[in-house]
Amino acid sequence: MPPSHTTEGLDAARVIRAEFPEIGILVLSAHSDVEHAMELLASGHGIGYLLKSRITDIEDCRRRRASGWLDSRPQVRTSLLSVPGAVGIESVGLTPVGEVMGCIVQQIGWTGYGVGVSYGLGAVNFQPYVAALYHGYDTALARMITEATAMGADGVVGVRLTRSHLGQGNATEFVALGTAVRARSRHRPRDLFTAVLPGQDVAKLMHAGWVPARIGIGIAVEAQYLDWRSRNQMSVMAGNAEVSGPTELITRVRHLARDTFQRHARDARADAAIVSDIQLRTWEQGDDNATLLGAESKVFGTAISRFHSGRQAPGDSLTIMPLR
Repeated sequence: MPPSHTTEGLDAARVIRAEFPEIGILVLSAHSDVEHAMELLASGHGIGYLLKSRITDIEDCRRRRASGWLDSRPQVRTSLLSVPGAVGIESVGLTPVGEVMGCIVQQIGWTGYGVGVSYGLGAVNFQPYVAALYHGYDTALARMITEATAMGADGVVGVRLTRSHLGQGNATEFVALGTAVRARSRHRPRDLFTAVLPGQDVAKLMHAGWVPARIGIGIAVEAQYLDWRSRNQMSVMAGNAEVSGPTELITRVRHLARDTFQRHARDARADAAIVSDIQLRTWEQGDDNATLLGAESKVFGTAISRFHSGRQAPGDSLTIMPLR
């Protein structure tokens, strides 16, 4: 908005929220990067955020409430939940309100990489590459959360995080896709939660006295040159033998990714974390004189917190048991 076309609109919305908290606010923006809007969105209910590109006409915009719901007209709610997931979510007082997505296409180049010539550890500095991966996943998640917040959701479950290369070059798309859910309760979560766990697993957790907090990610990438010992172990005459160099590299990279995942869970002040997937990608390049081995490990999971310290939380898990 004028005069500087920066944050005047958000500043006005903050004043309205502070002085007239009963008034609903719907923020329209042409920007999907909403770092400055998150504080406002987290200030309470009756707040909505919509991208102008998602509004087809002014009547559609007028019908939307600040909570992200349409008026009483019938609506179609899309969901990525399976039947057990939908039943489980309903059993713990959550209602699916729609599928949500966040994405970013990012160029991942070689700027900042340091390549050494030693035949040992630390031959390549992959920190810029790791930082680019985190930026891609974190941005996709943030945009998904923004879309869920605009719908009046309290959480997103069953989140799928994907990464794919687009065409030539190093253009990479990061996507976060999940189902937004809303609590049927007067007591609402203060912060929107995210979970890669499917709906039925979220329900089982809540019946056991745990709630999801946020998605955790751990990434580690390292490379080292193949030493002479490993070369001999891979020779035709070596027989069936462990190749020590690749074994040590892959083990170390997996440990680093798991340690980073645990650290992210602690940063979220969670009581525990559930690992849903550990991925590994390896590659090699070079010639007969020098072969560089690379390994990339990613850990995805959900940080969780305990809300009931008794021996059994209120509720009955019978409604979410699979029928076989």
